[in-house]
Amino acid sequence: MRLLVVGAGSTGGYFGGRLAKAGRDVTFLVRPERAARLRSDGLQIVSPHGDLTLHPQVTTAAEIAKPFDVILLSVKAFSLEAALRDLTVAVGPETMIVPVLNGMRHMDLLRDRFGPRAALGCVCIISATVDAQGRIVQLTPQQRLAYGELDGTLTPRVQALDAFMQGAGFEARLTTTIEREMWEKWTLLATLGGVTCLMRGSVGEIVAAAGGLQFVSAFLAEVVAVVRGAGTAPSEAFLASARAVLTAEGSALTSSMYRDLQNGGPIEADQIIGDLLERGRKKDIPVPLISLAYTNLAVYQRRRAASPG
Repeated sequence: MRLLVVGAGSTGGYFGGRLAKAGRDVTFLVRPERAARLRSDGLQIVSPHGDLTLHPQVTTAAEIAKPFDVILLSVKAFSLEAALRDLTVAVGPETMIVPVLNGMRHMDLLRDRFGPRAALGCVCIISATVDAQGRIVQLTPQQRLAYGELDGTLTPRVQALDAFMQGAGFEARLTTTIEREMWEKWTLLATLGGVTCLMRGSVGEIVAAAGGLQFVSAFLAEVVAVVRGAGTAPSEAFLASARAVLTAEGSALTSSMYRDLQNGGPIEADQIIGDLLERGRKKDIPVPLISLAYTNLAVYQRRRAASPG
């Protein structure tokens, strides 16, 4: 099985690197300048599970000659359109696209471009970043991939993918409930991103503030209402776990969107918050806090777009 990893950033670089180290046939699709750096310096991972450096197979969009069996799509949502143009030649009739993106909008785009069967569902749990030296630094021990057919069937192709993913140094799990799990992850990301960006603080700082606990609970309730009305309802076990995470006293937890915002970088506001807002409005679900968070983030995005350089 031949895997194409689209993007060699913190997520794709980590999981693709682990798979390559385990002897799988892995190629990274990257920009020419990134390809040159990987060829000269290698792919470096710094991790609680063990550091590694390898010189992986790399390609650019112009060099792809034939389809791959699997594509791990691991770009930020704001880079998705460009990535889809780059990987078109790599997608054949039997290619499985495994998207490691936040939210659900990308599933609609993949379905429209490549057909209803091309994309599998996927949930990725990892906290990692690329440091100033270009190394992928894993920040916490969690490293999980869950994947499956959106209709929950155990097809031969997804079972072959599962065999490919096993034993590569991270938790890999084939699931029959991947669509629900994707909506659950979006529930947590949207709430965490919304409250930390709007309040400019960590979970612990927010819940310690006057009215903070009530604010977090109300924001979560809006998100869950939209998910129940427009998607697949989360399980009660997930909701109990999410509430505990989002209201933990003294927690230093923040969202990656908040960290990107603090660093002045691009953010996934449209995909994580804006798309949720749109889906809620289409269902006539009241979402005043989600709307407020999106307006706040839109101001940031407009200011950033207008800044020189």
